[in-house]
Amino acid sequence: MQRRYDLDWIRIFAFGLLVLYHVGMSYVSWDWHVKSPAAGPALEPLMLLSAPWRLSLLFLVSGAATAFLLGRGDGRPFLGPRSARLLLPLAFGMLVVVVPQAYYEVVEKLPGGYHEGYLVFWGRYLAGDGSFCRDGDCLELPTWNHLWFVAYLWCYTAVLWLLLRLAPRASGRAAAALRVLLARPWGLLLPLLFLGAARMVLAWRYPSTHALVDDWYNHAQYLSLFLLGYAIALPGPHCALIERARWPALAAALAACAYLAWSMGRFAEAPPPEALRWLQRAGWAVQQWGAIVAILGFARRLAPGDGPARRYLAEAVFPVYILHQTVIVVLAHRLKPLALPPAVEGPLLVVATFALCLAGYELARRAGPLRPLLGLRRRPRAMPTMPAATGPAG
Repeated sequence: MQRRYDLDWIRIFAFGLLVLYHVGMSYVSWDWHVKSPAAGPALEPLMLLSAPWRLSLLFLVSGAATAFLLGRGDGRPFLGPRSARLLLPLAFGMLVVVVPQAYYEVVEKLPGGYHEGYLVFWGRYLAGDGSFCRDGDCLELPTWNHLWFVAYLWCYTAVLWLLLRLAPRASGRAAAALRVLLARPWGLLLPLLFLGAARMVLAWRYPSTHALVDDWYNHAQYLSLFLLGYAIALPGPHCALIERARWPALAAALAACAYLAWSMGRFAEAPPPEALRWLQRAGWAVQQWGAIVAILGFARRLAPGDGPARRYLAEAVFPVYILHQTVIVVLAHRLKPLALPPAVEGPLLVVATFALCLAGYELARRAGPLRPLLGLRRRPRAMPTMPAATGPAG
């Protein structure tokens, strides 16, 4: 399978956007680990630009990447190495990386504060201490916080692997049929209809938890998009149709975003009428799928090909993802005493987060034991060199 560099660039873009989004979470009224004293609703319409599709796009691209891993055709095992690439960072992240997020959340939100120090908190975190409560809401420890994405990705990868092992022909035919459907003029409406139905039927009944076992709306959208990404990874007529649809899809996504921003602002203080709720759910799906199609289409037309930047960033993006939210939380807390204006503090937080996460990547790529803990492949073992044969001169 020929590598699709447009999907690599989309993956880099999506993870980079995730960093910006999580920096923004400190400055909006929505609940998060650490909040700026200047937090308010001003930034929320901008955050809504990516909220419906940001993670959906990541799962779709991850499904496509899995297709390329499975399509290598070199006979190497897949699920075991893939599990190591995902589950080792997940375990390390839960035990080490995300602990400061929970710590600073307790420091800032626990009534009366928390004064026992980080190491004591770490011990209580590992012991599953459930006594960190505020207004009846208790912090569940240990936690995976932003690393829920890794847990879900492993589960979806295992589902796909089982489908391919248990029903390889049926799975192949289903993927081929989906590519044929998506190549027809009305084909791109099918995922939109599915996402809209999932939003209307499941979103209100199963609100997002990221807890895996009860997150049925998220599974409906993310698993479906992961499998869709696997199906459309191969180039074909559907790629040309997606490219042609990029401008209409972008227009639809922006119109839906404008409507959502207006309706949420209009009914910020009181719940909207039930009919408007249904329109909001439909608008969410239009923005979600419209943005994904637009990004896929523009990337196919405009994304650079291969090069040193792509190779560097494609490897760095997973370690940066693992580290970024902890870095943001620690920096946001530590910058508070400086009382910087948000227009200064926000960009500083973005630049410092990228710099420190890339520094962590550089350290991990050079330190063999750290590589698998941050999702990097182990260095191949050097083959022993045989001494040169010697013999009588002649």
